[in-house]
Amino acid sequence: MSSLHSFNDLPAQDKFDAWRETVSNAFVPLDAKSHVPGTFSGSLLTEAIGSLQVSEVTGGAVEVRRTRESIRRSDPGYLKLGMQVRGYCVLSQDDREAALTPGDFSIYDTRRPYQVSFERDFAQLVVMFPYELIHLRPDSMKDMTARRVSGRHGVGGLVSKFLVGIAEQLRGVEELAANQQLSNGVLNLLAAALSEQLGCESNVPPETHRAALVLQIKSFIDARLYDPELSSTLIARAHNISSRYLQKMFEGEGTTVTEWIRRRRLEHCRRDLLDPRNSTTPIATIAAQWGLLDSSYFSKLFKTTYGISPREYRAQAAHTDHDRPQTWEQNCPSSPADGPLRA
Repeated sequence: MSSLHSFNDLPAQDKFDAWRETVSNAFVPLDAKSHVPGTFSGSLLTEAIGSLQVSEVTGGAVEVRRTRESIRRSDPGYLKLGMQVRGYCVLSQDDREAALTPGDFSIYDTRRPYQVSFERDFAQLVVMFPYELIHLRPDSMKDMTARRVSGRHGVGGLVSKFLVGIAEQLRGVEELAANQQLSNGVLNLLAAALSEQLGCESNVPPETHRAALVLQIKSFIDARLYDPELSSTLIARAHNISSRYLQKMFEGEGTTVTEWIRRRRLEHCRRDLLDPRNSTTPIATIAAQWGLLDSSYFSKLFKTTYGISPREYRAQAAHTDHDRPQTWEQNCPSSPADGPLRA
């Protein structure tokens, strides 16, 4: 369950102190100094996701420090990832500085002093987790703090996109706390991104590379669901692996490449059928937009998966104010029916 802290109802002179105390209690003991000439405005939204604590912090121009004194007060041994969502910041630790703009991120260690400086209003996503959970060799971690990882390309771009998706769900109704798979996905991607940054991929265990590659491939698939020619061969070639190895990785996920593509296409079609903006769009057009060109096959697959035809689904959803009846969820299998993937 997400926890939201807002300080709008407090007297102006009390807002910054309340923000500073709340942030310090949510993470580790911290010192903070505001550089806002007027009233400080900020908030904190936080949720536990598996082994991670994921938070969205907003505020004004402020300098946050983790000092030796605050470390002595409490040293739980956490690592923190800070990804800039809005504004600009400079993170300093271990004689390095990382200047972060939206989408960029860096990692820092709460066991040693650090400083994060924001020059203006900002929003930052902070992921905090026990040091031992990162799948990297301990002796390599000190070289990875306060290094800017770009959120625009490489594995860093995939991490950034992944975290943005999590941030969007923090304000939703979906319960994320028990999602250990999501937690593991973040940690695997982070380890791969940090190693790519330093050019030391050999420091990452093979299983971490595999998990990161699976997530990268799933992102590749999602970006090309519209293409009816999307296939295992195309995906394997794009990632410089064999089709056999690709299938083996997805078998480890309890599915196949074909099933995964089909599932993602159906999920997008289902959401589009619920969207009132698509109420006049032919069902066959919606299916075709997600790579399912055979409308009769799509209707059969949809009914097999969700227990109701696409036309009935759209009509009943409109009847219930776009809320999907509980019986549909109960009748829906965890993955679409087996069978050949067709265009």
